[in-house]
Amino acid sequence: MRVMRAVQAKEFGGPEVLAVRELPEPVAGPGEVVVDVAAADVMFLDTRLRGGWGADFFSIDPPYVPGGAIAGVVAAVGPDVDPVWVGRRVSTATAASGIGGGSPIGGYAEKALAKADTLVTVPDALSLPQAVALAHDGKTAFAVFDHAAVQPGEWVLITAAGGGLGTLLIQLARAAGANVIAAARGAAKLELAARLGATAVVDYSEPDWSAKARAATRGEGVQVVFDGAGGSLGEAALAVAADAGRFLGYGAAAGEFAGVDRAAAEARGIAVYGLFDITGADIDWHALAERAHAEAAAGHLEVVIGQTFPLEQADRAHAAIESRAAIGRTLLTV
Repeated sequence: MRVMRAVQAKEFGGPEVLAVRELPEPVAGPGEVVVDVAAADVMFLDTRLRGGWGADFFSIDPPYVPGGAIAGVVAAVGPDVDPVWVGRRVSTATAASGIGGGSPIGGYAEKALAKADTLVTVPDALSLPQAVALAHDGKTAFAVFDHAAVQPGEWVLITAAGGGLGTLLIQLARAAGANVIAAARGAAKLELAARLGATAVVDYSEPDWSAKARAATRGEGVQVVFDGAGGSLGEAALAVAADAGRFLGYGAAAGEFAGVDRAAAEARGIAVYGLFDITGADIDWHALAERAHAEAAAGHLEVVIGQTFPLEQADRAHAAIESRAAIGRTLLTV
């Protein structure tokens, strides 16, 4: 039996439950491939699941290997998969993962299983770490941004602006001719947002941040809110929206989605869209992923990878995310 190195959560708990183990190498079944992993995405969701959250949504029992997205080179294919994939650079969800179903597991490893129909070929101009940093955020950013239909001259507020998705949305909004107010925590994230083109930045660890954000628009409010923070921060962001604006709540970096008072929003003519309103069944996720790769490869989008860690330091990667110290995407490299 061939073995590989993988990070395993031996039980639910803090980052210290993560440790490298030798596990059997995966074998591709029908419709599957084995990927030699170069980099694995580390999500906020991974830290929540490791801590024991989400039993009502995900069927995960320790010990398990975390990680729902990888990039690398296809090493082997299942019996019904075109062998042309072997040797190709790809990014993909793991076989166990999937939008609207599955569990984000299996990625923190030297080798991982993926479904052949989720493979996205990585352009030569894009590195594998860049590709996996876009695996979740790239297609989600375009889905959210397309839904908002941002117009030139509009004001846009982005919460969690220093994260992987927020940094992409700043760039997309600026390219569309919008004025961007970036809301994040701490000087480093605000400096990054300003460098990426934000018109104004506000620190939402300060109690009066929403008033400062609205003041940046001379009191008129923003036409679009992209809320990646959720929780009370997302609720406060609604106050920055102008009447007849659009509020898109897709993130829960604060720990939960924003509990927006939809009746109050409707009274002001504000359209409120939650994650499932945005990520409908009619979205071609594969096409959005290829679009994100193409834009980044062409230099139109900067992929912000704030910190990388080797497999042996997966605990440090989780700790960085939980401390809110992480900027952009956090990756494990193999």
